[in-house]
Amino acid sequence: MNKLARITLNQTGKMVEPEHHHSNLLQTLEHHQLAVEYQCREGYCGSCRVKLCKGRVSYASQPLAFIQQGEILPCCCLPDGDIEIEL
Repeated sequence: MNKLARITLNQTGKMVEPEHHHSNLLQTLEHHQLAVEYQCREGYCGSCRVKLCKGRVSYASQPLAFIQQGEILPCCCLPDGDIEIEL
């Protein structure tokens, strides 16, 4: 993860940054009091899916939940540089 990565919320323009101890994007969003629906936290259920508007993310291992083009699972991905998402 790029420690200087910024996550921009496209609805509000709010920007947040991950910290070293965050192991995934969901932890970063929660740290900044941004509500994201989730259940499994492992990439199995897909309930945390959000739209990736700009940028790229990486997964330690490919999630099992089906995700469409332009969707990401914050519970198991990290930003590769700056990204913009729609919650």
